[in-house]
Amino acid sequence: MLNLLTALCNAWGPAGAEQQIRALIAGYAQAHSTEVQTDTLGNLIVRQGTPGGKRIMLSAHMDEIGLMVTFIDDDGFLRFTTVGGVSPAVLYGQPVRFADGLTGVVHCEKLNDIKDLKIERMYIDIGAESKAAAEERVAIGDMCCYHQSLRQVGKRVVGKALDDRVGCAVLLSVMQQISQTPYDIYYVFSVQEEVGAHGAKTAAFAIEPHLGLAVDVTGVGDTPNTVPLAMKLGAGAAIKVMDRSVICHPKVRGLLDSTAKDKNIPHQVEVLPYGGTDAGPIHTSRAGVPSGAVSIPTRYVHTPGEMVDLSDVQACIDLLTAFLTTKCSW
Repeated sequence: MLNLLTALCNAWGPAGAEQQIRALIAGYAQAHSTEVQTDTLGNLIVRQGTPGGKRIMLSAHMDEIGLMVTFIDDDGFLRFTTVGGVSPAVLYGQPVRFADGLTGVVHCEKLNDIKDLKIERMYIDIGAESKAAAEERVAIGDMCCYHQSLRQVGKRVVGKALDDRVGCAVLLSVMQQISQTPYDIYYVFSVQEEVGAHGAKTAAFAIEPHLGLAVDVTGVGDTPNTVPLAMKLGAGAAIKVMDRSVICHPKVRGLLDSTAKDKNIPHQVEVLPYGGTDAGPIHTSRAGVPSGAVSIPTRYVHTPGEMVDLSDVQACIDLLTAFLTTKCSW
């Protein structure tokens, strides 16, 4: 798992530019499925199981947050806008990397007060000495993302893009473990979740699943003086009740909960008063899809130092594997 997570998290792939991470995931997926396709929007869809069985769609987004160049000044500094939810306070002083490997650092103009730290006051320094020199390496519209490597800290890992490369790793691991299932399973590695969950919307419309599950990260309440939340690292897979994009179908929640209890899989209840996942667009697709989510508790979401507990990752793999290999009446 550690090697898989490292490869996925270190890969480059901001929302709307997922080509590199998609190719990497496809390489892993092809060993466990004969049907791997990329749809019009760029979602990677892997099919496994019993044709004619009830269709289950599992979706984990492969895109990450990033920045897009909007202007290059005469001295070669790059102005930018955000792609997804990026905080100026987190971004300040961070190294970033472009698709071709070019790196830079984010800094800002002189401030009289830290409260004045805003995206429009910030810039990327790629070491260029002039506008012409910068334009030899970058163009308006180019994107970059955090430049950090995944590292292990005890039984936990820290790095960029665990949101939601850890979900992608879970799906790949589940795919590897399943040899027989009564269901027709569609694993969707979706695009553009960070800018509105567009990929999951189009994939769900095409697949017409009988049941949908998002696999994504969730916030926690186990750090000092934070928002009080029940989720915490090390307590198992988080079975979602609701977030700002979905109130999960009670039958789906019940099936996940009973599976976890029957198999003695560590789990916890997730109520997230903010954010959303691919479950949002899946559950309103076409005439509606009973949907839920299994989440990996994560500290410091949308920073270059996101943290997850590997035991929670394993619990998610165990829960989904058990769910997908047990015939249920629903």
